[in-house]
Amino acid sequence: MVDRVIATPATLELIERLKQQYGPALIFMQSGGCCDNSAPNCYLPNELTIGPYDLHLGDIAGMPFYISASQYEYWKHTQLIIDVFDGQGGTFSLEAGTGKAFITRSRLFTDAEWAELQAAGLV
Repeated sequence: MVDRVIATPATLELIERLKQQYGPALIFMQSGGCCDNSAPNCYLPNELTIGPYDLHLGDIAGMPFYISASQYEYWKHTQLIIDVFDGQGGTFSLEAGTGKAFITRSRLFTDAEWAELQAAGLV
């Protein structure tokens, strides 16, 4: 089964760095824009309330990754690829101040992958 969200090696390295600094439990949310700049943000579990309209898209590095239902409608035909770039991202995510920031890249699911997700009731 194809994963709906994956992480690059650079992302996995940054997550390990954050786990060393903040502890083993982190949570991710694909933000919807405005002041949190439409980026994947990393939080401590007690810093984010998951609401009834937030969807668990999958896990990266064993950490849950959520997206709002409204954002999911835009992204549902794509696999989210969480990557890292050198620079400053938003100010709400735990990697702020590391000189790196998370970014979402994506690719369209193939017809076969989409059919597999549909058959499994995951879309």
